[in-house]
Amino acid sequence: MAGKRKQFARRRIGVSLILLILLVVMMYVPSFWQTVYPIYFYPQIKRQAAISHVDPLLIAAVARVESHFREDDISHAGAIGLMQLMPATAKWLANQIGDTTFQVNQLMDPTVNIRMGTEYLRYLLRIFNGNLSEAIAAYNAGPNRVKRWIAEGKWSGDEISVQDIPVTETRHFVERVMFMVHVFHRFY
Repeated sequence: MAGKRKQFARRRIGVSLILLILLVVMMYVPSFWQTVYPIYFYPQIKRQAAISHVDPLLIAAVARVESHFREDDISHAGAIGLMQLMPATAKWLANQIGDTTFQVNQLMDPTVNIRMGTEYLRYLLRIFNGNLSEAIAAYNAGPNRVKRWIAEGKWSGDEISVQDIPVTETRHFVERVMFMVHVFHRFY
């Protein structure tokens, strides 16, 4: 009986070591994590990021959190496509960038949606002086609400104090996007 216990213990140790080695390899091999967290439409994202001077991994993180890269996604609130743009916001953006041919139904086209979503991120980053947390919160809640939270002292605008964002949906959105930005930066 004692021999069987020792044999079982050695097998357990062997299996544990193999699992530990696999875990360590998985932790540090980017291709593993790129399989777990793929970025779809990456060529379009990179192209638009270069044009707009916005971090492509931020764009990818927003698309992942908003729609899981589903180009035909429509939210309960009416936001459309990969980056979940509201039709009114998209029309306003088209006007801002001088696109006189834009139609809301084009938001189902990943290239158009990525272009508009990236332009919106660029706009938000500019009005929030490059503050990533504030820009991401504004992407979800709107820039006026975020400005009001900060002016009223409800939120400092820092990544460290994201838990102070007064709207649960926006707080969770910022946390998830920031997490994905960090994951993408580590493995892409």
